[in-house]
Parts: sequence; structure tokens; C-alpha cells
Amino acid sequence: MKVLLINGSPRRGGNTATALKVVAEQLALEGIESEIVWIGNSPIRGCTACNQCSVKGLGRCIFDDDICNRISEKFAAVDGLIIGSPVYYGQPNGALLSVIQRAFYSNGASIAGKPAAAIAVCRRGGATAAFEALNMPFQMMNMPVVTSQYWNIVYGRAEGEAAHDTEGMQTMRTLARNMAWLLRCTNATPAPGRPADEKWDAMHFIR
Repeated sequence: MKVLLINGSPRRGGNTATALKVVAEQLALEGIESEIVWIGNSPIRGCTACNQCSVKGLGRCIFDDDICNRISEKFAAVDGLIIGSPVYYGQPNGALLSVIQRAFYSNGASIAGKPAAAIAVCRRGGATAAFEALNMPFQMMNMPVVTSQYWNIVYGRAEGEAAHDTEGMQTMRTLARNMAWLLRCTNATPAPGRPADEKWDAMHFIR
């Protein structure tokens, strides 16, 4: 089994990457393969509502000059999806939203019904709003949303700072374990009960 992880930050090694790396490491411990794909920092088109992907049954966006189709081509070969994004003005990265909207609309049949999760990474605020926005497409695609012990939110500003958010990192590990458990369930492999939880490691930013 394999999970596709999308790094929706323009910073390849930033805090979104830190969060996804922890998820990937825990998935590996669960025996689940993963691949992290970075959307890059080159321009990405928004959907122009041309509808050519649907009318012509292409299974890809008609525009092929950015990362969108390279990502959606991977949908058929994976069993689950996790999308991570930094928070900009209380919203996910706009470039990432463009990728999701175009990929899901043009090639949604290849990802529909597969378990999915979103991760929002922020300096301080706006994470819950961004998290909600990232989860909306999953529900339209009949994708079971994988939960954790908390909303999938990680805090950090400077590169690598998210690693010091101990509760956030624990949330990432729990998310990975829950994803692995759900994948085993949906692949008809006996999975006795939910994964065991770690003891809650609360981290308060005002001490």
C-alpha cells in the first residue's frame, strides 16, 4: 500500500516538509510506502473553467505546462492521499488550491473513495480555517477523511521550527497510524481495533 503526500509549500524544506516527513516516517514504521511530491515554486495556473478535460475525457488538465498533471498521474497508483499546506491569510497556499481543483476535476475518478487527510502549518493563527478548506474537496470525492488526536495543525515560523512543536509532531504520528489502520481495513486485512494512542503530550504556547 502507498500514500501520496503533497507538499503544498513554495519552500521545499520548510515546516510543511517537516510535518510531512514525520508522517512518512511513521507510515514506514507501519509498513506503508509513501512518496512526498513538492508542488515547487514555479507559477501554477488556476482553473479557467474551459471544461475541456471533461468534454474530451482526457483524465488530465488541458494545460500541461505546470506540476498539476504530474501529480494527478500518481493518483491511480496510490491508496491514500495527504495534502499539507502553509497558511496564508487564513487560507491554504493558492497555488496548492489550483493544483487540487484542477487535478480533482480532471482526474477525480482515480482518487475518489481513497482515504485522505489535510495538514495546515502556520506561524500563529488561521490554521483551522485553512484546514477546513483543504478538507472540503475530499468530501465531494467520497474520500474518507482520516483524523488524528487533534486537528492536523502544526506550528512553526522559521524553517525546521515545527519540529519543536511536540504536540504537533505527535499529531502527525497519530495521523499516520490512523491512515495505516484505515488502509488495512479498506484492503480487507484484519485490523483489530484502533491503533494504540500515545500519552497526550500537550504543548501550550503561553506558559
